[in-house]
Amino acid sequence: MGVMATYRIRVRSRVREELVEFTGEVRRVLAESGAREGVCHLYVRHTTAGLTINENADPDVPRDMLHALRTLLPQHGMGFRHGEENSDAHIKTSLTGTSVTVPFAEGELLLGRWQGIFLCEFDGGREREVIMTIMGEKGKGEKG
Repeated sequence: MGVMATYRIRVRSRVREELVEFTGEVRRVLAESGAREGVCHLYVRHTTAGLTINENADPDVPRDMLHALRTLLPQHGMGFRHGEENSDAHIKTSLTGTSVTVPFAEGELLLGRWQGIFLCEFDGGREREVIMTIMGEKGKGEKG
């Protein structure tokens, strides 16, 4: 039987620019949904935060990604006109994107061995809302 359900996940950042992994929370919500096979779509509802899937084993990878983005687009010194002084955050969000989609089977996300799901915070720290939509099938004999 097909299932489509939407959930809201809150992700908290601590500093202005940070990659916050929340793969465990996505796994928890997926398990609670009872869905066994399908796709999980994640979308962040903000203009200064994005989503990405990348390496979660070595903390130097997220640090290096942020360093590269800061070097490419520093907060100050580029002549941005937006009065909130966060134009760099808006551009970084457009570069990373605001959604990711992950297939799942047997109730498990089909991420690669070293992959994790990250909120890309570019104007924190604050709480962000990620919309998680599950489209899939429940196991045989399950109701829902």
